[in-house]
Order: sequence, then structure tokens, then C-alpha cells
Amino acid sequence: MPPSPEQGFVSREGWVTGFTRLSHELEIAAEGAIAAQIGEDARGHNHTGVCANCEAVLQGRYCHVCGQNADDHKRSILHLAWEAVEGFLHLDGRLLRTLPALFIHPGRLARDYMDGRIARHVPPFRTFLVALLIFIFAAEHATHQIQAAEDAQKRAQAAALATPQGRARLAAADRAEAAKDQADDLKDAAKDRDGDLKDPDENPALVQARYAAETAKLNAHYAAAMAKAARIAQGLPVDTTLKVTGSIDLEAGGKIQHQNWFDTGIRRAVANPDYYMTVLFTWGHRLAVLLLPIIALSLALVYRKRREIFIYDHSLVAMNLLSFAFLANAAALLLPQFLIWWGLGAVAIWTPINLFQTLRGGYGSSILGAVLKTLIVWWVSVFSFFMLMTTVMLVALAQI
Repeated sequence: MPPSPEQGFVSREGWVTGFTRLSHELEIAAEGAIAAQIGEDARGHNHTGVCANCEAVLQGRYCHVCGQNADDHKRSILHLAWEAVEGFLHLDGRLLRTLPALFIHPGRLARDYMDGRIARHVPPFRTFLVALLIFIFAAEHATHQIQAAEDAQKRAQAAALATPQGRARLAAADRAEAAKDQADDLKDAAKDRDGDLKDPDENPALVQARYAAETAKLNAHYAAAMAKAARIAQGLPVDTTLKVTGSIDLEAGGKIQHQNWFDTGIRRAVANPDYYMTVLFTWGHRLAVLLLPIIALSLALVYRKRREIFIYDHSLVAMNLLSFAFLANAAALLLPQFLIWWGLGAVAIWTPINLFQTLRGGYGSSILGAVLKTLIVWWVSVFSFFMLMTTVMLVALAQI
């Protein structure tokens, strides 16, 4: 006979119940020990051992259920400010991998994004937005630097106008510049006239009329410049300016058209350069976002036979290309003023090289294929950029 429960043995169900209860008690004890350890070791962290967001038992610095930091958020203002910067720029290990790859190994970075290896890098759209903002700030800084240099030049000119010697020097410089410009402009006008007279489709009388109108306008400009120089030498207020009433259109029967919105906008922009640049930047950074779908669609065009690559992938690559362009140009704009144009020239050479590396490494194109596709995408991008910039400048002139 099997032994009875009174003899000290239990049934199978009793063993199962007891083992389950023991396991549960051990689990509770382990969780309590972990929570206690966190409470002791985490300086400034959650001392309750429970996530404040989802109430799960903490097993480390971050909740394993919702991902919230175990920090109790009782920190200094300095720490809070750094956390804001870190959250905006995401200054962690991913940034140290993403930025060098963006400049040195863009093809490898593009390949990672297209293959879904995104967690190791900064999200591409965040990089794009931050790069755009940095470019805007750098462009505004360069504009202020240029404006400051112009203001310093105006102050130096005002100081020179305060003395007879300074006025004579400025008047002589203006006369020499006006004479040189007059000679160059008349030479160009004569060259255009001679070229038009050789064209059998041109009316010789109309060509001569255009030439006469152009030389009259140039002579008027020269006379105004001489009058201005004379008033400078005499110490009189410089108020003699050439008032151009509009462009001459002799093709339409020789009628002179009156001043249009473009001429008005140009004059206002010259008179108020700060306001014009403000309007220009306001519209410029808005339209810069339009380059993203343009480049993505151009990539889709040159790789239309690659069915395994989708518009989403091309958009990720376009974000990388624009992020590089924005950051590189921002770095050039932050250089000293005498080096800015050299920096922008270097970026203009580096950008198509970066595009070639992206297509070669990211899409796996051959050298010849990557060169041809780079030329196509680069031409589309540059053409679109200049069209957008022209649109921005015209919109800014219309709004000023």
C-alpha cells in the first residue's frame, strides 16, 4: 500500500502547489533585492524600485516595459539644460557614428539605412532638420558679418568726407571707377551691336536704335556719377542720383515702358538690405525642404530598374545628401569673411564627390554607372536649387 498523507508524504498536486508558491516567493524576493539595490546605488534615481510611468518593477536604469528613465528628475538646472541640448541633438554614441559616416563614408551610411540598420545611427529626418537649422543660423551669421563690414566701411567713408583731403580722395576714386565702367559698358554695347548687325534676321535700323538707347542710358549713368563725385569733392550732400523710369522695349514699337514691380523691388532691396535678407531667409528655408522630394525622385528615376529599392529608401538617401550639404555649407559660412568663398568653392567640389560615394557604396553601382548617375542627379539638384533661389529672390522682391 502507498504511504498515506498522515505518514509525512503529499500528493502530486501538493508538490506542484508548493513548488509554485516557492517560485513566486523567490521571484518576489529577487525583485525586491533588485529594487533595493537600485534604490541604494542610483544616485538621484527612482528609490521606490517601481517605474513611475507604468509601475513595473525596475531592473536597471531604464524600465524594461516602457523604456522610461529611472531617474527621479530631481536634478540641477544645469543638468536640465544639458538634457534639453542632448534631447535636441541626440548627443550619444549614435551621433559619433553618424556624423563621420555622413562626411567620409556616405555610401556605407546609406546602405545601413536601406538595410534597416537605423538604430545604430541618428534618425535621418532628425539629422536633416538639425542640419537645416544649423545652416540657417550660419547663413544669418554670415549675413550679419557682411553687414557689419559694410557698416564699418560706411563709417570710414563718413570719416573721410569730414576732411577736404578725404573728400578729394573719394571723388577721385569715384571718377576713376565711373570712367572704367563707362568704357567697359560702351565696349560691350558696341560688340552686341556689331553681332546683331551680322544677323540677317535682325532689322539694322532697330539694332541701331537699341544701341543708341543703350549708349544714352550709359552716358546718363556716367553723367550722374560725375555729378556725384563733384558734389563729394565740394562737401555737398550727395543727392544726385540717376532716376531710371523703366526698361526700353523697342521691339514693341519703340514705346518706353514705365517702372515695373521688379525695378521697384530692386530699389527697395538696395535701400533696405537688412529687410530684404530677412524676407529672403524666411522664404529660403521653407523652399529648401522642397529639395528633399526633388532629389528623392531623381534617385528613383536613375534607379527605376531596381525594384527592390522604394521611394522610402531614396528619401532616406536624399536626407543624408541634404544633411551633408547643409552642414558643409554651414561650416564654410562660419569661416572668417575672407575665407568664406574659398570654403564654399571647396564644398561645391566636395558635394558631387559625396554624391558619387553615396551611389557607389549605397546602391552598389559600378564606377561608370555611379559617375553617370551622379551627373544626372547633380544636374537636376543644381538646376532645381537655382530655380528655387530665383523664386525666393523674386518672392522677396515682391514682398519688400
